[in-house]
Amino acid sequence: MPTPPHPRLPLIMALACGVAVANVYFPQALTPLIAHGFAVSPATAATVATVAQLGYAAGIFLLVPLGDRLPRRPLIGTLLAATTAALLAAGLAPSLGFLLAAGAVVGAATVVPQLLIPLAAGLVAPERRGAVIGTLQGGLIGGILLARTFGATVGGALGWRAPYLIAAALTALLTVVLAKALPPGPGPAGTERYPALLAQTVRLLASEPALRRSALYQATLFAGFSAAWTALALLVTGPTYRLGAQAVGLLALIGAASMLTTPAAGRLADGHGPDRVNLGCILGALLAAAVLGLGGLGGIAGLAALIAGLVLLDIAVQGNQVANQARILALRPEARARLNTAYMTCSFLGGSAGSALGVRAQAAFGWGGVCALIALAAAVALGAHIWLARPIRVRPGRVHT
Repeated sequence: MPTPPHPRLPLIMALACGVAVANVYFPQALTPLIAHGFAVSPATAATVATVAQLGYAAGIFLLVPLGDRLPRRPLIGTLLAATTAALLAAGLAPSLGFLLAAGAVVGAATVVPQLLIPLAAGLVAPERRGAVIGTLQGGLIGGILLARTFGATVGGALGWRAPYLIAAALTALLTVVLAKALPPGPGPAGTERYPALLAQTVRLLASEPALRRSALYQATLFAGFSAAWTALALLVTGPTYRLGAQAVGLLALIGAASMLTTPAAGRLADGHGPDRVNLGCILGALLAAAVLGLGGLGGIAGLAALIAGLVLLDIAVQGNQVANQARILALRPEARARLNTAYMTCSFLGGSAGSALGVRAQAAFGWGGVCALIALAAAVALGAHIWLARPIRVRPGRVHT
């Protein structure tokens, strides 16, 4: 039986998840400001958000498996210290190239939430595990939602460098707090060498059909999600609406609806199976693309369509995530960390591609092109669901839901 953690520890860890993951998302709201600051095109400036997500995907694949091999408390402290240094370097970047390099390091080192969640699960009794993990997931979603508001509001008032410097100070404070709050814990259970850890992640993708299709569902929907949010700053600050960067932050707050619907998605996955939740979320993303398309009209009606479409898209992506993780974590209990590593790596590769393509679609075809990209991503997911979500013969000792 695990030693009960301090009652406040799950809340501290949830806050840590939110602060850490925000470092990947707040650059999405800074694209117009970075473009102006370095006198480059918005498409070029948007690569800052893209490399942060690529770095995060690389960090998940290369660093998170170390949680099965190294003691997690010193590993988490080291990653947070590296994140602090990289954020400070980004905030003082003398050129766009330097900012891109620092942003990639920020993304790679800020994978702390993917280490904290398994750690929290091991600190509590099985009957409390779901509640504690839910608390940390709530912090994670909150960080994603508030990151764009933070970036847009602070960047709009103080310039694009200010969010990086403030984030560096917050991450440094978090490093100190977690160093004191996290219990030492037992040594790592795994004995595999580092190359073997990485190889098993790849083998799991090759051997588990349910993992592959879950990763495909999330990579496609998350690509559409990232395309929308990366291009949104260009739409809102452009000639259609002529609003300030702070408006992007206010729009980001509407995603709070997904925090309320995620538990319901989990209950639906438990009661009716992940496939039905996936289908509903994919159809929701297709509808969101159509509603968002009306946002290109401008005016009050267009702004209302933007709000409705963004809410629907956020709910679809978060609900899809819950269903996918419910499926993959039932496959091999002894390899859950590596299953999650494979899944999340694919998800953020999709998000990185969406960020890059979204800005290019906006530049070439306007907001309508971005919405067409979102619809295309959801259509790919729908086609995969129709083709792949068929009954699979279960072999003894294996679970393929």
